[in-house]
Amino acid sequence: MAKVLSMILAGGEGSRLYPLTQSRTKPSVPFGGSYRLVDFALNNFVNSDLLRIYVLTQFKSQSLNQHLRKAWELNNITDTFIDAIPAQMRKGKHWYSGTADAIYQNLQFIESDEAELVCIFGSDHIYKMDIRQKIAYHQEKEAVLTVSAIRLPKEQAYHFGIIEVDAEGRMIGFDEKPAVEDAKTIPGDPDHVLASMGNYVFDSKALQAELIRDAAVGDSSHDFGKDIIPYLYPQGKVFVYDFTTNTIPGEDHNTYWRDVGTIESYWEANMDLIQSTPPISLYNRKWPMHTYYPALPPANFRNGETSFCHIRKCLISDGCLITGALIKKSVLGFKCIVGNDTEIHESVLLGESTIGRNCILLKTIIDKDVHIADNVQIGVNLEEDKRRFTVSEEGIVVIPKGARIGF
Repeated sequence: MAKVLSMILAGGEGSRLYPLTQSRTKPSVPFGGSYRLVDFALNNFVNSDLLRIYVLTQFKSQSLNQHLRKAWELNNITDTFIDAIPAQMRKGKHWYSGTADAIYQNLQFIESDEAELVCIFGSDHIYKMDIRQKIAYHQEKEAVLTVSAIRLPKEQAYHFGIIEVDAEGRMIGFDEKPAVEDAKTIPGDPDHVLASMGNYVFDSKALQAELIRDAAVGDSSHDFGKDIIPYLYPQGKVFVYDFTTNTIPGEDHNTYWRDVGTIESYWEANMDLIQSTPPISLYNRKWPMHTYYPALPPANFRNGETSFCHIRKCLISDGCLITGALIKKSVLGFKCIVGNDTEIHESVLLGESTIGRNCILLKTIIDKDVHIADNVQIGVNLEEDKRRFTVSEEGIVVIPKGARIGF
């Protein structure tokens, strides 16, 4: 395989995930009990034996930097690294103005490297990919750029770059976030579109030349989807990688990919993990899901004074202490304490929170360091909840970090 340099874009502000992004960058948002969103991209690279990685950060990056230091430190192995690179305004006195500008402002890392290929991936999608297979496809096609794609319902087209492709896999059309009625559908399938997954393999020299060209264009938004791809694909060397052909060792099917850019999609992705047969596995020993695990005791489940402890279809992380509570279809992060006679349904607790006795939580997302007194109900009366908390259009209540409720 060619020598590869990898760059993960982890500077997203994540305004649609507010208030979970009130004090942290989007890739640092906890997910699935034990993980951070960025862990999924990092695990894809590490499990693909691609261990030369720059993580480009920007907004509210302190918690992300701490996580990277704790979870992803490589022990000085020759020519391997996972390095966080903060925005440093190397090309002018401005923050990153687009995804391409983020790479351009760190161009010196590519210029000084001997890599033939550069992988550029986002950090806030939930999926597994053996990136070596995509690289092999890129080399087979002798592509300048290879874009991963997945089939999605047409009504979601306005969130993504929509691709047209010929029989050889060459990109012949691209429209960034079109209106649903204008989106080009897959031939023979009027209900679905072919959407860009926002991850790319570039020929290194071509990437450098294109970033320099685009930086000189005054009216460019310096974004891969809006500017770079539309400029390159008419030249005939941009190819499309079908994500559904990617195989993961130890798994029969690998078609799961979710953009968790909204409260609804974030909640749904957590709920996916607790299905009877989850569409994405956290338990495949041939594709281990690494993260930072603090030194904590195992989760403890006790019967209470007046009720038994019932846990059904849940993920419960280390350090949790559950006493006489009923918890169904929920995900609990590290160090959650839940009191007697409390019921928690279809909820996500990010960790380090205390829920009192006789409480009810329904379709609620609770950020870290939240303390809820006895006899509190959340998610039961949404009109009342809207006066105190963030409530999504779909009725998911979000409690911000550090909240004290009912005291």
